[in-house]
Amino acid sequence: MAGHGYESGRLNLPFVGISTFGKRAYVADWDAIEADVAVMGAPFDFGTQFRPGARFGPRAVREASTLFSFGHAGAYDHEDDATYLGPEVTIVDIGDADIVHTDTVKSHANIETGVRAMLKAGALPVVIGGDHSINIPCIRAFEADCAEKGPIHILQIDAHLDFVDERHGVTEGHGNPMRRAAEKGYVSGITALGIRNVSSTSKEGYDAARAMGDDFLSVRQVRKLGAEGVLARIPEGARIYVTIDIDGFDPSIAPGTGTPSHGGFLYYEVLEILQGVAKRHEVVGIDLVEVAPDYDPTGSTPILAAQVLLNFLGFIFHARQSGGAPAAG
Repeated sequence: MAGHGYESGRLNLPFVGISTFGKRAYVADWDAIEADVAVMGAPFDFGTQFRPGARFGPRAVREASTLFSFGHAGAYDHEDDATYLGPEVTIVDIGDADIVHTDTVKSHANIETGVRAMLKAGALPVVIGGDHSINIPCIRAFEADCAEKGPIHILQIDAHLDFVDERHGVTEGHGNPMRRAAEKGYVSGITALGIRNVSSTSKEGYDAARAMGDDFLSVRQVRKLGAEGVLARIPEGARIYVTIDIDGFDPSIAPGTGTPSHGGFLYYEVLEILQGVAKRHEVVGIDLVEVAPDYDPTGSTPILAAQVLLNFLGFIFHARQSGGAPAAG
């Protein structure tokens, strides 16, 4: 069968070679990024309030992503009758932002620098955390981009609202990112899905979230509405930044996280929403956070994370190529 590239070159099985994301090319010079997608690790977990370990998330997700690196002509999906992430979509791995131990300010600044470099290059930034506080510098990096192209709307997949303002002097931990985002004039709103049970935010936080434009739904509410009902709640024409906390998924399929919460999403529930977003909106950035691999000896959590990211990227670029969602820029 022609086209897949198996007839020439190396087979390059998942366990062979260096574990870049999807076994894509590594670009060390952030001034020389030329790609449709750039992937960066943000191995920072000083913002955690319970179990640490998400600093090892980027490494684990990269290694897991090699499972999906077979072939050279994309991945064919028989249900959609579509080939995703073919050779026309260039993805590079730019390595990790430098983390300065115990220094949140410097570490966050280094993450922001990486996201700014990806945006400057015209690549879709994908950041793998790290705890959810890494979303703060990611969103901060969009200020200039939004000044030129318009505001962004955040789609959050998460068990926790993460809308704490300040707690014992902490304003940039993993319970604060959505509050910090909502304060930005270039963030037009937040749609938070999966929020449930004993959460990270007090009633005052929920009240503030509503007042500041946060529309949140529990897993049960999402299931009642269905994917189409949820998508209808996202403002039409919005440029979307997607932040995925792996604890938005049920710990039965994603136990490798610092703050697991039962009653979470299953795989296809999230995937169908992400596919719908990719068809309807311009997706301008993605982060996936809180994978702490040491709590999952099976390795299924980073595999789930890698699979979600690669599928989502496939949906985004297939929609752009087929004339669905608008292209970036």
